[in-house]
Amino acid sequence: MIRPSIRCVLLMAAGAPLALLVGVFAPQFWFAGLAWVPMILAFAAIDAALAPRAPALRTSCPGSIEIGAPLIVEITVADRPIDGLELAVATGPKLAPRAEGRIRLGKRENHAAIAFLPVRRGTDKVEALWSRWTGPFGMIWRQRVEKLDRTVVITPDIRPVRNSAHLLLRDAQMGEMARVDRGEGSEFEALAEWKSGMERRTIDWNHSARHLKLLARENRIERNNQVVFAIDTGRVMCEPIDGLPRVDRAITAALLGAYAALKLGDRVALFGFDSQPRVASGAVSGTRAFPLMQRLAGQLDYSSVETNYTLALATLAGDLTRRSLVVIFTEFTDPTGAELMIRAATNLLRGHLVLFVILADDELEDLAGAEPAAIDDVSRAVIAASMLRERRIVAARLRHAGIHVLEAKHDQVGAALVRQYLDFKRRNLL
Repeated sequence: MIRPSIRCVLLMAAGAPLALLVGVFAPQFWFAGLAWVPMILAFAAIDAALAPRAPALRTSCPGSIEIGAPLIVEITVADRPIDGLELAVATGPKLAPRAEGRIRLGKRENHAAIAFLPVRRGTDKVEALWSRWTGPFGMIWRQRVEKLDRTVVITPDIRPVRNSAHLLLRDAQMGEMARVDRGEGSEFEALAEWKSGMERRTIDWNHSARHLKLLARENRIERNNQVVFAIDTGRVMCEPIDGLPRVDRAITAALLGAYAALKLGDRVALFGFDSQPRVASGAVSGTRAFPLMQRLAGQLDYSSVETNYTLALATLAGDLTRRSLVVIFTEFTDPTGAELMIRAATNLLRGHLVLFVILADDELEDLAGAEPAAIDDVSRAVIAASMLRERRIVAARLRHAGIHVLEAKHDQVGAALVRQYLDFKRRNLL
């Protein structure tokens, strides 16, 4: 396919004022203006004939990518490089280009990499590769479209599991070999001589009096507890935070928490809900069950309906047959919905340990703290401050009811959740 370049169009347009000037100041040469356009077209035809032939391009991209991680499409010119070769890749709506979306190669360059950022989980395609180059005069573009039709599966993000799980669990009980956390947990392990640095509450006074020396109880953290990760996929949770929906941020944190729980010998279940329960898995144990949790988390779809906390939490409470740690990822914006959420969570609290995880809203914080420069800035700051105040009131009411609340930034919530979970185990709250 051949198209005129901007240079060719501008040269053709320049013929009109030149012909007008010739007609005004040298009317006897008025016919010169008629030759301008054919001359430019002749130059364009010569430029097209001298343009290099179409290059042979090889394209490679991964078949699956985690949401939030860049998808790199690599393009290699198999034969002679072309100076000024421009490349662009067409994708579906779930892959957004990180920069302009096209790249220009230099004279000796034969390799290019174009990055895309997945913005939604699911399946998308790398549809086509566009390439174009000019002739020696820069009058025309030669353009080619190569159909790729390559499927890309966008999965939940488990990079924190691979990168930081071992650091977060370094001081905890890991693997199949039991390690004793002295002075912590609830299961008795053994008696040992008390040494400086051990907590005084671990001293067993009866055995110490019998053996005429201080003896301390060594406990180990109890295993086989049940942890349920309940993820709200309603309308509010589908709003973006730093480029990705809140629900995807919650899924990443939940998977990190699930891996930590499985690694420490506890049982893990996943529950997804919006206007009604959507995903409800049974409790699984062992790190081999983590891929199952990942697949189930990938099935949590985006929703545009309001969340029904009463139905969802009542269903969850009816499904649980033993005391569990219920970790609820949600977001609240209106007082009415927050009131229904508090009532449903209070009913769930009767037989279970409940932890609410909410993401800190940096955008509201910035709007509330920004220095106003106009009347509209004042209005935005007042509304943002009001919304933040309502969030704090709801969080305070949850804590007052005996429900634990964890609020953290989206890039720190996973690590904060694991630390909170380990603290629950050490304090024997599960």
